[in-house]
Amino acid sequence: MAKVDLNADMGEGAGNDAALLQIVTSANVACGFHAGDPDVMARTMRLAVENGVGLGAHPGFPDLEGFGRKRIDLPPDRLANLIRYQVGAAAAMAGAAGGRLRHLKLHGALANMAAEDEAMARTCYEAALGVQPDLVIMVLAATAQERAAKVLGCAVAHEIFADRAYEDDATLVDRRNPGAVIHDPARAAARMVEMVNEGAIIAESGNRIPTRIDTICLHGDTPEAVEIARAVRAALEGVGVRVAGL
Repeated sequence: MAKVDLNADMGEGAGNDAALLQIVTSANVACGFHAGDPDVMARTMRLAVENGVGLGAHPGFPDLEGFGRKRIDLPPDRLANLIRYQVGAAAAMAGAAGGRLRHLKLHGALANMAAEDEAMARTCYEAALGVQPDLVIMVLAATAQERAAKVLGCAVAHEIFADRAYEDDATLVDRRNPGAVIHDPARAAARMVEMVNEGAIIAESGNRIPTRIDTICLHGDTPEAVEIARAVRAALEGVGVRVAGL
């Protein structure tokens, strides 16, 4: 039986976290730079632990106003410190909540830039692994993120997105473009079943990009996030895919 993890971004003020934590198997918790704060992190991680959901650090650029979606160019040493600071905070808050940090997933513009730039991705991952060497690194499948993680030889989870459209190079369609974000739960569910069954990312053009699929993401700040999570999980389980943590 095929198995897949279902993850969602959390602690970002969207208000869906409690409901999502009853459906997903991994939580990517904002570390205070693009969203969240210590109290939100503590509450989100406590709820995740209570629901048996795996804890992840979700570091982003220092961009509260833009929700971490503004591209910022940083030299490697500053970028590494940015990651260390956020992962260290997440690890401490996870411990205080009675859990342990399990994975890392980059957020927003930071993630998109790392998906295009292998050296940048490697800087981020080396910094995170320096804080906690056994972290599972969630990578945007079939991008520079995946290549960087594989060079490091760390534990890797290959991720696809339920609520985002793809370009032919496996990067995400820019949010400024029509159709970049998928709001229809039925469509999101159907395309996840198709991608998991085919073992491939399906771009908007119809192009297939073969990839291993370990985890599926949906964005907690999408208004339909809870409905999408329910629909995706039900559709996968309906075709015999086991939804379980990493």
